[in-house]
Amino acid sequence: MGVVGSRPHATTLAGTFFVALWLALCPATRASADPLPGADPFPPELALRLERAASAAQAEPSSGRGDAPPKYTNRLALEASPYLLQHAHNPVDWYPWGDEAFARAMHEGKPVLLSIGYSSCHWCHVMEQESFDDVEIATFLNQHYVAIKVDRELRPDVDSIYQAAARKLGVGGGWPLTVWLMPDRRPFYAGTYFPPRSGVRGAPTGFLELLERLRAAYRERPDRVTEAAAGLARELARSSPTPTTGALPRPRALSLAYERLAASFDEAHGGFGAAPKFPNALDLSFLLRYHRRTQDSHALAMVEATLAAMAAGGIRDQVGGGFHRYAIDRAWRIPHFEKMLYDNALLASVYLEAYQVTRRDDFAAVARGILAHLARDMQAKEGGFFAATDADSEGGEGRFYTWTPAEIDRAVGEERLGRLLRAYYGVGDAGNLGGRSVLAVQRPLSLLAAELAIPEAEAAIALEEGRRRLLRARQARVAPHTDRKLVAAWNGLAISAFSRAALVLREPVWAEIATRSAACVRDRLSSPSRGGRGARLRRALYDGRAEGDGFLDDYAFAIAGLLDLFEVSRDLDWLRFALSLQDELDARFWDADAGGYFLTGDEQEWVLVREKPLADGAEPSGNSVAVANLQRLHALTGEARFLERAERTLRTFTAAIEQEPNATPGMLAALDFHSDRAKEIVIVTARPEDEPAAFLDAVARGFLPNRVLAVVSEGAELQELARLVPLVANKTARGGRPTAYVCERWVCRQPTVDPEVFARQLAAVERLPESASPGE
Repeated sequence: MGVVGSRPHATTLAGTFFVALWLALCPATRASADPLPGADPFPPELALRLERAASAAQAEPSSGRGDAPPKYTNRLALEASPYLLQHAHNPVDWYPWGDEAFARAMHEGKPVLLSIGYSSCHWCHVMEQESFDDVEIATFLNQHYVAIKVDRELRPDVDSIYQAAARKLGVGGGWPLTVWLMPDRRPFYAGTYFPPRSGVRGAPTGFLELLERLRAAYRERPDRVTEAAAGLARELARSSPTPTTGALPRPRALSLAYERLAASFDEAHGGFGAAPKFPNALDLSFLLRYHRRTQDSHALAMVEATLAAMAAGGIRDQVGGGFHRYAIDRAWRIPHFEKMLYDNALLASVYLEAYQVTRRDDFAAVARGILAHLARDMQAKEGGFFAATDADSEGGEGRFYTWTPAEIDRAVGEERLGRLLRAYYGVGDAGNLGGRSVLAVQRPLSLLAAELAIPEAEAAIALEEGRRRLLRARQARVAPHTDRKLVAAWNGLAISAFSRAALVLREPVWAEIATRSAACVRDRLSSPSRGGRGARLRRALYDGRAEGDGFLDDYAFAIAGLLDLFEVSRDLDWLRFALSLQDELDARFWDADAGGYFLTGDEQEWVLVREKPLADGAEPSGNSVAVANLQRLHALTGEARFLERAERTLRTFTAAIEQEPNATPGMLAALDFHSDRAKEIVIVTARPEDEPAAFLDAVARGFLPNRVLAVVSEGAELQELARLVPLVANKTARGGRPTAYVCERWVCRQPTVDPEVFARQLAAVERLPESASPGE
């Protein structure tokens, strides 16, 4: 036993000797000629690994470093995250999140500086250029702290807990998030972006001064720092939702949320509250649901006004389609230019829903534009979708997206067409952003056409041709950096959006794109569970490498997308995959004691508190989507376990939902489903090749958020589906004609071969109880 145990030690010593010798003999080929300032030299083995990593592949570009060869290389060069790779050549001695960094902090008695961001974050780039590339700041950091860098898109659990800590400390949150920690991971101070030094950007205190003061406090007043960290940790533990075992949330929460949204509605410009304005897709989807159940005209008017204003504004990429992250002004005119996959997937879905309700063709066109952008600019060769594109290019924010009058004229090549585009999008010599112009619609095309003495139909055709020419010209520019990792959760949202578009717009091409993304999730981001329970997800795919265990939102969003794809594709394999993911989610994330789902699985690390997310942000919470999935799975399969878990999760969050309903529009959607008589729709054809087009047209026209759909042909296909979806058993295509069955709580109305009768059955709405009405 002793002999065997000694061999690795001897090998390590020999390896260390030869690595050191090799590095000494070959200094010219080293990845970093300069040691990190203020830091100890890397061990020889680590130095060799860093050199190999740097020579094997180029690190992600930093927005401020250009093509200059790197002077420094740190541990982040070994990571797969695009964001961490952007920081691989900072002079900071960065560690990735993990035990090694905290063990060093404990051993050396140093505080930890935690920096959290993501690769397309503009202010993350600014802080990198100003502070993390600053040798004086890096030297102080390296001497007195252990520095950790986290990609919030790969570690949403770490980000979530420290965002919560920042809020407890009175910081609004956001990115970059900068947190000072004890070596045991407990936070004692936090902020977001800090200028490098006092006086920069008018700041009374800069990052360097904060580092000095907090390091002094940590050394000179350790009891106070420890007490602050302990108190904050207790606050975080108390902030977890208190489980309730009583009644479900009352439908009154739906009306209370509506009233609060109406009170904050911007009548002049749409949206809610003041600047900055975010595209609150979840709030808008909730209002459409509320309008359906109450016929409240103002609920619909708020949605229409907001979606129309956003579509006309600079927050929308008027040339390439898709939406930027948010607008810095009330009128949606000037955006923050990064584009996120999750924003665009959610917005495509809500524009489709609004189209179903209003039949406004402009809303359908916006949805098509979003999806075309994602398919053209954001889809990987593997079939999945990239995470985001940056705000910055050519050294400035928004340079790729903005125009001068001369650039427009050169791009379109016709004076008359250039005049139309400049007038329509408000492009003048002065510009509205650093001498350049963000394109935004200035006034209706009908008025502009009249002013220019052009028939409106002719102006519309010319405008579309002008957009195409601008897009061609823009493709020759230096494009913003794309974060090319494929995140399972956000691909789930994209699968939903493309699947819903295929159904609502009756355009099969979108289903084909959704299928490619779903196949990528299945083939590249999942594997059989070790326990044989179901399929296990990884968080993300980057450069061919699957990284990290999946979180709650990865499972929940992927399951939702697969259910949407099953409905439009009729492919039973997608339902099977969804069920296998649900089995894994239930086995590893479900809280058997209190109900609801944890953010992390039972084998994953959790930081300070094992969170159980409820509040929605830019994305819906994992629990709200999980409840919606359970409701749909129960409606399809009839299995009581799905309904029991859905109701128990709602009960777990009853107090929070009723007290702060506006924080949980996703969970309100689940409550709406529960209080409604959800429709189970089955369409049966005589042969697989039969297309029940008239029936699917009726489904596409109706806004039916609380429903499930199964389209199946008689014979072997129906028998196979009936094993998972007993609802379809014994249903036939009457007289060989497509036949529709509309059921509620598994009690079916008279089947019909008449699409008009079917449409009337779908149109029946269960109104909200009177007790839920406003003012009651």
